[in-house]
Amino acid sequence: MARILVHVTHGPDDPTRAALAFLVARSAIDEGHTVTMFLAGDAVQLLRESVLDNLVGLGTGRLRESFDAIVAGGGKFYLSGLSSKARGVSDQDLTGKPTEMAMPAVLVRLALEHDRMFTY
Repeated sequence: MARILVHVTHGPDDPTRAALAFLVARSAIDEGHTVTMFLAGDAVQLLRESVLDNLVGLGTGRLRESFDAIVAGGGKFYLSGLSSKARGVSDQDLTGKPTEMAMPAVLVRLALEHDRMFTY
């Protein structure tokens, strides 16, 4: 099976693209692949509870359902520390979620370590 990295930069302002990234990650986990997600830019806001519970993409489903499936399947989430700080995403927003704050060098490392990378 493959190691797949999903890099997400679109957030609540583009719900279909944001939900599609999570749907693809969920589908990869369902197929038995290992999935890592790196959220940057507006995408860091996707892990706020209010967004998880309310975002629905057109034809791509509810964000919460895909997120929960990714977590249940062992998926890991990295959030850009710079993007999070700029958008007020705090540790409180991430409590209980398998997340780690990261700098751009981590994205580069992850891209080199994974077999495939999808960007949304």
